[in-house]
Amino acid sequence: MITLVRRSIKDGVVLAAKNQMRLTLLSGVGNPINVIYLNSILSLSFTASETPISASGDVKKWRPAGADRGFTFLKYNLTISYHRTNLLARYGRWSANANGGVLESLGYKEGYRVDVDVPDGTWAEAPSFHDILIFNTGHCDFYLAFHSSVRWWAPSKFDPVKSPMLFFEKGNPVVPPQSLDRGLGMISYVDKRMRPGTTVFMRTQSPRHFEGGDWDQGGSCQRSQPLSPQEVEELFSIQNNGTNVEVRLVNQHLYRAFEGTEFHILDISHLSEFRADAHPSTAGGKKHDDCMHWCLPGLTDIWNDLFVAYLNNLEHRT
Repeated sequence: MITLVRRSIKDGVVLAAKNQMRLTLLSGVGNPINVIYLNSILSLSFTASETPISASGDVKKWRPAGADRGFTFLKYNLTISYHRTNLLARYGRWSANANGGVLESLGYKEGYRVDVDVPDGTWAEAPSFHDILIFNTGHCDFYLAFHSSVRWWAPSKFDPVKSPMLFFEKGNPVVPPQSLDRGLGMISYVDKRMRPGTTVFMRTQSPRHFEGGDWDQGGSCQRSQPLSPQEVEELFSIQNNGTNVEVRLVNQHLYRAFEGTEFHILDISHLSEFRADAHPSTAGGKKHDDCMHWCLPGLTDIWNDLFVAYLNNLEHRT
């Protein structure tokens, strides 16, 4: 059993080095949680070596395959990088054509065009470069390439009325929107483009812990201890329709969408639901309580424990 975060990251570094791996943290959504996750694994990687690592001589800073940032640990030939994008699919502003069209006939005047079968350029080359990829969901712009008109988590960014997502496939509007479970158009792209032997993960939703309302409704997270099982259900139960219910709703769709694919599910959601005490809260420097991001060191280090344990388990199967 892996019990120490630093030891588990060291095991992961050695495992990656033995197989000459390039490891990428591939962000499906441009969400700061992924930067926290990146900083966690980078910090632990710097301290995983038996001998001190010099940032100037032992680590190369670069941006492989269009990454937003990346580092190579020369001793282990291990590259860790981060690709930031708001959606996995290519998207941009859309405005109605004066000559009319399918969407115009439905009353749409503006919004965001999302080409569900075309990857965003920020990560398109990553599957053919890296040996391990970690995709993820996010809070703000969860719709990775879903054909969906269900509940929207961040109307301030993709308002279903003022700035809706308008889905296109093969250059044509998708009308009416298809079901959420059928919408991950990027799965087949990854399957076709990834290197032989590549291991691909989808990390599940990172839970929020707003109590008494959402972030813009006076919600707060003043806990100093983890939640009890009963308190977790009160906040996250789908039946209770709690403030933070989207975590489990999104994960339900994820499990169905990725069933039968090459993706492994890295489930960090349920264990994280207990950690209402692990957010910056009033120390986040915001006008409202930060009950979404995580403190470092902290919970994201445990996510890395799970990740490395999963890698070890996969290696033992082969």
